Amino acid sequence: MQSEQRNPDAVEQSREQVLELGSDLTKGKNGSIYTLTVIGQIEGHQTLPETAKTTKYEHVLPLLAGIEESDEIDGLLLLLNTVGGDIEAGLAIAELIAGMKKPTVSLVLGGGHSIGVPLAVSAKRSFIAPTASMTIHPVRMTGLVVGAPQTFRYFNRIQEQIVDFVTTNSKISREDFEGYMMATGEMATDVGTILYGREAVSSGLIDRLGGLHDALDCLHKMVSSRRRPRRNQPEAGQPSYRRRRLRNFRCPAARKRHPHFLRRGVCVSRSDPTRFLCEGQEKAGKPNCFMIEYQNQTEDTEGGTRR
Repeated sequence: MQSEQRNPDAVEQSREQVLELGSDLTKGKNGSIYTLTVIGQIEGHQTLPETAKTTKYEHVLPLLAGIEESDEIDGLLLLLNTVGGDIEAGLAIAELIAGMKKPTVSLVLGGGHSIGVPLAVSAKRSFIAPTASMTIHPVRMTGLVVGAPQTFRYFNRIQEQIVDFVTTNSKISREDFEGYMMATGEMATDVGTILYGREAVSSGLIDRLGGLHDALDCLHKMVSSRRRPRRNQPEAGQPSYRRRRLRNFRCPAARKRHPHFLRRGVCVSRSDPTRFLCEGQEKAGKPNCFMIEYQNQTEDTEGGTRR
């Protein structure tokens, strides 16, 4: 079964969550994936008209913090179809996603324009649909603007923050991104560039071209890789140990000194990853000499001596 059976109360709560926040939690054999949508216009400190579809940052920020801390959620899928919006609110959401340790994947559907570009690249892996588009343009401001040099410097500093974030979290170069941003021959009534799916990938802005299946498959692999235990690590309740190089180790089977590397040794017992054969015993075929290293103390057993 792809997902576990849920009671009617949980199903109703999930429906309400989809209607209010545009999000859903799916539990399956590959892990628990939280899907979050960023749609319409990203609302900032001022409330937008009721006729406009918006994403409210005061809802998304605590939600992302809860996803990062939750033990029941393994990964985040971010679905984007936004025209942009408030710069500070968008960057706040993007910074929070970029700072998450859990696997995150973004998928641009329809459009990821303006401040939606930093949101798209904030995830650890980014995808874009072939028909989706992304608009890159300079910083804009609505309302009263004071015509002074300080205003220009303020705009320039905000723009620098956006450029730094995008180039840090993607493969596009700073020169290419600024070239797209300041292009004058791409749009009839505006400055900037519209990149479609394949162009966004070829420029390095987005990682891969794909759809929902590709994004989920990548996220499931990231979750599985994160769950996989590291080799030669003690189980719960066993003493912790560390590897280090031991010089001048005398092995009775080898009858000579040779360097001993725990990382090159052969594990004696799969249940005890702290027991290793030295190189001399491995060649002699006598598994009676091994090293056990706990924390900062090293114990030589069964004939092995250290000088």
